[in-house]
Amino acid sequence: MYWFLVFIIFSCKTDPKAKKAELNAKPVPIPVTQDFYQEIAKDIGLDFVHSIGAAEMENIVESVGGGAAFLDYDQDGFMDIFTCSGTWVEGFSKTKPKNTEGHNHLYKNLGNGTFEDVSEEAGINKSFYSMGITVGDINNDDFPDIFLSNHGKNTLYLNLGDGSFKDVSSKAAVEGGEQCSVGAVWFDYDNDGFLDLYVGNYLNFDPEYTYYYAPDGFPGPLAYDSQKDVLYRNNGDNTFEDVTEAMGIVDIDGRAMGVGAADYDDDGYVDIYVANDHTVNFLWHNDQGKGFTDLGTLSGTGFSQAGEATVSMSVDFADYNHDEKLDIFISDDNYCSLYENIGDGIFQDNSYASGISMASGQFVGWSSSFLDHDNDGDPDIFKANGELKHLYGQEDQLFENVGDGKFEDSSLELGPYFEEENVGRGACMGDYDNDGDMDILVINLNGEAKFLRNNKGNKNNWILLDLKGSKSNRDGIGSRIKIQCGEDIQTGQRKSTTGYLSQNDPRMHFGLLENEVIDRIEIQWPSGSSQVLENIRANQILKIEEPL
Repeated sequence: MYWFLVFIIFSCKTDPKAKKAELNAKPVPIPVTQDFYQEIAKDIGLDFVHSIGAAEMENIVESVGGGAAFLDYDQDGFMDIFTCSGTWVEGFSKTKPKNTEGHNHLYKNLGNGTFEDVSEEAGINKSFYSMGITVGDINNDDFPDIFLSNHGKNTLYLNLGDGSFKDVSSKAAVEGGEQCSVGAVWFDYDNDGFLDLYVGNYLNFDPEYTYYYAPDGFPGPLAYDSQKDVLYRNNGDNTFEDVTEAMGIVDIDGRAMGVGAADYDDDGYVDIYVANDHTVNFLWHNDQGKGFTDLGTLSGTGFSQAGEATVSMSVDFADYNHDEKLDIFISDDNYCSLYENIGDGIFQDNSYASGISMASGQFVGWSSSFLDHDNDGDPDIFKANGELKHLYGQEDQLFENVGDGKFEDSSLELGPYFEEENVGRGACMGDYDNDGDMDILVINLNGEAKFLRNNKGNKNNWILLDLKGSKSNRDGIGSRIKIQCGEDIQTGQRKSTTGYLSQNDPRMHFGLLENEVIDRIEIQWPSGSSQVLENIRANQILKIEEPL
């Protein structure tokens, strides 16, 4: 019998709080199987069950949520977890469920491999019809704040730094109206050192509208008018200003699902990608912080390889082919899109050539993220799957990056979880036990969350980079990183939202294969300053502060 013991490796710059937590943590032994990924949610105290608010799925909005995030809300060095849920809403929900009303949950990482539900004491256990979450430090006080995209008014929780949160949505002017907000993302579009917010809105849902003849259960998204997205500028005083029109964002017919932000052309300004449902996707190019231009169609990322507007769900960015340019992966209801960045603002859809499309065709893909699950230095792809209009399960998938632009579906080799059928929606990746490999949390629609512990990834070397901005935003969101080991260079960018309605571990993870020393780490901060570190040992969590 094998037993798992949590161990922590920190750099010499580790926060004292984290060191104290390490000393006080008593490892909880949990049997370890021989599987690469082992499902252990209930074993570690993650008892979250998502709710659509009704006894049965009866409308398009109920099919959308929910997301989750890894975050260190108390800054003790261990990743905590936030999960989003729907709830019963009078006039919206029809059949009332037998179980108790759903609400969002915050789980504190106890540092011993288990979690404790602290929703009530943290003050976040109110019932909203929440879709997704994006996390960012809006006032640069070192404590991450939380924005929830809801059906109805949105919620901004300010982290008070004492383990609790305060709802400041109205005062901050980010509630919106009665929109159905789905994806959202924090990023600093004007590089002023404060995080701004893009909120993707879905459609004007009418609970009384039905088809005369509805063979597929209920009306789809094109039966309702679209809602415009919103861009909020951070004023630097915990309030925001709606600058959507002033910045040239004209959302004519988008029904936003996943929203992501990254500097795809490496011009120093973070751009926005919006995955729309049934309509053309948006790629809002950031024009030096002075406005945005939609280049979705011109860049080749607005449509699928077949030239169609797909049921796009989520977006993520990574340099999957090691050419130092950020590529894009979009999950949808069939073949997905893997957009290779070929430079000059142009992308090429390699979803078929890469081997992903044929393996994805029978599944409906929701949250998808790049991650290096085996620490071999190549970004792989995890994809959560589930039916569109029914509570029918599908198997999740993990695509192994095998080089030369190719991916292979290696799911069935990674453990019995990948034989299970779940109604997947949001998912986030993070290192909950600080052992150097990426674990996975999956939110299933109207069902139990699943937590996949990575048992074997750290057989290869790794590093986690914990960035702290000084002149830039405190989270370092928008920073571009280059890791060089010999001839190999890995490129990544610090992001907030990743995948569908969710957010990954804020620390940047890189697999290093057999390399025990990193020759060079180069950081380009959003402020424009650059930083170089050399001869860095592997297998540590390295805190890096931007030089003043």
